[in-house]
Amino acid sequence: MELRALRYFLAVVDAGSFNAAATAIAISQPALTRQIHDLEQDLDVLLLHRTSRGVRLTPAGVTLYLSAQKIVAEANRARAALVKPRTPTADVSVVLGASPSVARVLVPGIFSACKRVSSLRLSVREAFTPTLLDWLVKGIVDVAIITRTEEPVTLPVTLQPLLSEPFVLAAPKDRKMPSILHVSDLPKTPLLMTILHSRLVETELARIGGQLSIEAEIDSVDSIREMVQQGSGCTLMPVSVFRTDSGERVSLSEIAGSQLQRQLLIATRIERNESEGIVALRDLVVAESDRLTRNGIFSFRSRDEV
Repeated sequence: MELRALRYFLAVVDAGSFNAAATAIAISQPALTRQIHDLEQDLDVLLLHRTSRGVRLTPAGVTLYLSAQKIVAEANRARAALVKPRTPTADVSVVLGASPSVARVLVPGIFSACKRVSSLRLSVREAFTPTLLDWLVKGIVDVAIITRTEEPVTLPVTLQPLLSEPFVLAAPKDRKMPSILHVSDLPKTPLLMTILHSRLVETELARIGGQLSIEAEIDSVDSIREMVQQGSGCTLMPVSVFRTDSGERVSLSEIAGSQLQRQLLIATRIERNESEGIVALRDLVVAESDRLTRNGIFSFRSRDEV
């Protein structure tokens, strides 16, 4: 099983058809079809249902798709660590899209890195995942950092796993919450939540019969963080939201009994030839997320505690 074959497989799934994938990655459709056929022969499983409307993953295909994303992402990380970041040969403007919670953590480092690349001029637009994907397809943003949801992405975009981080219970210090809270205790704590985060958590809890007590849905991460810091309520948030400045006013409780996590992906348009600016920006996003991960920003325990 070759890495190239996995890249081709991901391209077909992301594009939705052999024809669209062949156009996007500049390979003939017969050659691409042969590559996927050889991969299926090698693994001795059917990966894709071929239909008149395109392709659909088989159960075995779903398993390989999830694994292939991780394998290709790790290969990209290794390459980025061994090769100097690619620098555009001419001045180019690029637009990064991210949610407010992600932008707050990642953008400062990415912006600093772009300043060191004199030919790369960065702009940033904030929105939640559905809007970011719409902007990406319309060309309003060039690279988007999105949150994986249960709904399948049917748009012509390529998705690359970036990182996963746990949700934590953030509460005012005077609430004296335990350092580890079992998921079965969550209904006892009224929560301030964004719509996206509440849907992600509730979907996972539904698998084990759990539930939340939502005091209010407020679609502003900054507002919720400020309310928790002022003692107005508690929230379930990805740990990075509070990791950098929770200070003495907020306590963070680890959640036991369920894997409550946010998975972040890099999304780009499927194009025959990616511009140098998009390639460079994607490299910088991966490099900055790796740096922050090593520093413990995306984990419950800090680097010194690991």
